[in-house]
Amino acid sequence: MEGGRQGLESLVAARRSLRASLDKSRALGVALARAGPRLEEIQQRLPSLEAAVRPIRAERGALVAVGGHIDRAVGPAAAVLKVFDAVHGLERSLLADPLTDLPSYLAVLKRLEEALRFLSDNCGLAVQWLDDIVDYLEDNALADPRFIGILKDSLASLKSSPSLLDGGLLAAALDKLESEFRRLLAEHTTPLQMPPDTGDAPTIAAPPLPVPVINKLRSILERIIVNNRLDRCISIYIDVRGSNIRASLRGLDLDYLEIRPAEFSDVQSIEEYIDKWSRHLEFAVKHLFEAELKVCFDVFERTVPREMAESCFAEIAAQAGILAFLQFGKTVTETRKDPIKLLKLLDLFATLNKLRLDFNRLFGGKACVEIQNQTRDLIKRVIDGACEIFWELLHQVELQRNMPPPSEGSVPRLVSFVTDYCNKLLSEQYQPVLNQVLMIHKSWKQQKFQEKLLTEAILDIFKAVEANIDTWSKNYGDITLSHLFSMNTHWHLYKNLKATKLGELLGEAKLKEHEQYKDYFSAHFLRESWGKLPPLLSREGLILFSGGRAKARDLVKQRLKAFNEAFDDMYQKQSNWVISDKDLREKICQWVLHTIVPSYRSYMQNYGPLVEQDASASKYAKYTAQSLESMLGSLFQHKTGRTMSLNIRHSNGKVSNAMTNLARSASTVS
Repeated sequence: MEGGRQGLESLVAARRSLRASLDKSRALGVALARAGPRLEEIQQRLPSLEAAVRPIRAERGALVAVGGHIDRAVGPAAAVLKVFDAVHGLERSLLADPLTDLPSYLAVLKRLEEALRFLSDNCGLAVQWLDDIVDYLEDNALADPRFIGILKDSLASLKSSPSLLDGGLLAAALDKLESEFRRLLAEHTTPLQMPPDTGDAPTIAAPPLPVPVINKLRSILERIIVNNRLDRCISIYIDVRGSNIRASLRGLDLDYLEIRPAEFSDVQSIEEYIDKWSRHLEFAVKHLFEAELKVCFDVFERTVPREMAESCFAEIAAQAGILAFLQFGKTVTETRKDPIKLLKLLDLFATLNKLRLDFNRLFGGKACVEIQNQTRDLIKRVIDGACEIFWELLHQVELQRNMPPPSEGSVPRLVSFVTDYCNKLLSEQYQPVLNQVLMIHKSWKQQKFQEKLLTEAILDIFKAVEANIDTWSKNYGDITLSHLFSMNTHWHLYKNLKATKLGELLGEAKLKEHEQYKDYFSAHFLRESWGKLPPLLSREGLILFSGGRAKARDLVKQRLKAFNEAFDDMYQKQSNWVISDKDLREKICQWVLHTIVPSYRSYMQNYGPLVEQDASASKYAKYTAQSLESMLGSLFQHKTGRTMSLNIRHSNGKVSNAMTNLARSASTVS
């Protein structure tokens, strides 16, 4: 009975011992799971170490003393070899494609990182232990010196070997992760087409990356950052996302952004490009860069500092061409100054001001300092240029006062241009922008801005135009042509300023004054020209009785001859004159007809027979009432090839630069 109990206890003890052995085996298995590809290298070198240790010729007592040292040195080396074995077992999984199961791939990679940390911490220590025992063998002359030398060479080779602990497995795995990072970005990144009208489009039109994709990208970044390869992933991100924005912009035909000042003469030659620039820049900022910044923060959030994400975005924006947009704006500011350039500079400012909050949000970080500097420089150039041109307008108008007026009496192009131009400046499109530009410019000079600054400046310009008109009217040698010119110009001002912004600024009384001037000068024009012809057909002394018929015939001939000469001279002279406005031209022609034709018709009906029977009748009865009516009705027309520009030259024969600018601009103002 007692023997049976003892047997049972022996079995229990054996089971306990077996379980302990199994636990140790499991622990050893865990240690083996942390291994790497240098196992074969170590295993190949251990036999040489073993062979070097084997030919030991020493006394038994000395060998017993060194045994403990050898055990302590070989133990760590054996543990390292087990981890190398485990690392070798991970190779197949890590050389597979992460696409199939990214979470599992990342988990295996994490195990490799842990094994490599163990090897990094212990491999050198194991070699050091082996190095110490060799030194002990040498110091105590426990082995043949030849074999000690072999051992030392082997250990030196282990310590100096440049090969990686994993044989390059980690680098290969990280390369695959970077490829997967690129693939995920590329497959979910699509170029965006510019909508027809970006005005009412949402701020972010580009589709964001799906949340699962963002999570995968973040998981990859975590492992990349741990292994100090973030720069390579950022380069991949910039390449893929930057290429996408460039592809989106490529469809807009942005070649005009590369234009340089030497390639055009003035702002009108690139006017259409300036309008495109405004639309394209708004699309790029509100749709492309806005969306890109959001994607950038989504991907790099919680993995890198915000400054690094901003730097990544700044590089994408720079590569995509934001600086080219700013350079084009700078190119516009470098064009030759003229009034149309002022309008285009205001368009540039309006666009930049509209995008000001977007620029501050997108490019406000330290990484975008170059974009910030160029933006500030462009805004300063635009404001300085616009103010310079605006304040020179009055001087340019005054410069024309000493120039000759239009030879045909038409409305000077300067007058029509300035009135239209001032109306543009007072329009809802430009007045608020110009006011803001003037206000900013005043603040830079620490000067106070007056609310009426713009309107008072425009009134001064208009007063200068009126002074020019008065001076020009006095420069005509022919008083009749002077009246025609004044009639033309005052009527143009009245008709074209009525119900306009400039007309409202001038007031109804001023407009009425121009209408009255038109009536005054038209009356004087008729009286001083065509009004002098009817009295030439006087009936005085024409007594038709038998004795005085011959005398009456002579008087009629004389008076018809005087009328014909006066008519021919006046018609020839005024056939080159122009009345610009169609309605006014028709009205004046009717007045001339009513002044001349009825009197001539009545005269010819009563006294024409006296000369019609004469052999030289055609010399005196030169015109019929119908022919006069036809000729007078065709007066004051614009002739083919004639323009309404001022042919203004200085006394030295050189065309005025200011007038050249104004005349060039006038043709483009609608």
